[in-house]
Amino acid sequence: MDQSFQSLVVDKDQDQFSVKIQELSLKDLPEGEVLIKVHYSSVNYKDSLAAIPNGNIIRHYPMVPGIDLAGIVESSTDPRYKEGDKVIATSYEIGVNHFGGYSEYAKIPADWLIPLPPQLSLKEAMIIGTAGFTAGLSVKRLEENGFPSKKGKVLVTGATGGVGSFAISILSKLGYHVEASTGKKAEQSYLMELGATSVISREAVYDGQIHSLHKQKWTAAVDPVGGEPLASLLSQIEYGGSVAVSGLTGGTKIPTTVFPFILRGVNLLGIDSVYCPMEVRRKVWECLATNYKPKNLGALLQQEVTLQQLPEVLPTLLKGQARGRIIVRL
Repeated sequence: MDQSFQSLVVDKDQDQFSVKIQELSLKDLPEGEVLIKVHYSSVNYKDSLAAIPNGNIIRHYPMVPGIDLAGIVESSTDPRYKEGDKVIATSYEIGVNHFGGYSEYAKIPADWLIPLPPQLSLKEAMIIGTAGFTAGLSVKRLEENGFPSKKGKVLVTGATGGVGSFAISILSKLGYHVEASTGKKAEQSYLMELGATSVISREAVYDGQIHSLHKQKWTAAVDPVGGEPLASLLSQIEYGGSVAVSGLTGGTKIPTTVFPFILRGVNLLGIDSVYCPMEVRRKVWECLATNYKPKNLGALLQQEVTLQQLPEVLPTLLKGQARGRIIVRL
């Protein structure tokens, strides 16, 4: 194999910040038992934050971002993996404290890897990526918590984003009435194509006022938004319902009261896709490859880009211009 290869590297030195394609060699890679020829990565909100100087995601510089990757094992010192194995790596320290997926080669600790499910291609695995995994984990937690009857409406906020888009597809495939909330009126047809039964504005969830308790509208919700919209959402969940929260694009503070919890028995379920235990991680990926797998996975793919195009593409998520998933072909 070639001893040098291309990677996207972000670097910061005092007031200087750069995002550029560089040539690296195997000796530049961090420690890891498994050397992987990366075939695909993807673009997530964290990756976009990693590409700006004040993103507060990167732990040390220089760094190769990319919290997701899928590829083929070149060599391994761990007996669990051998040359030729197809693998997936998402989250943990990848792309923030350990060189990530925006590189033709990566060294990853064996404990952070899972074998590619046979029902998925490497490309499909990255269309799913962390966003799809987070959506799948959200649905699984809702199911384990006593998912309500299919008669009620399940709300998905931030519906055009990666997590939201996948949540709609999964819930629709499972037979739920999905109501999608978005600030992008032009994307209604896209959301309906994914399986949303109805589409509402984000103002229909949060109009700027937060009530301790409000009219009960939804039996459950998948929320990658957080913040004040989540507080408003909690006040509108039906008795005994649950909300799976995984994001903070709407803010980090939730100015709610205890009333939804003590008067309606509402459950707030925290979704952590970063350090999710491996046993759970494997089960969710098995679901994503089978009964959770969207009927039209390609509909979730907004764009496939090259490593060279990444510097221009990364800011789109921070500008709210992304829809569904963007993947990177290495």
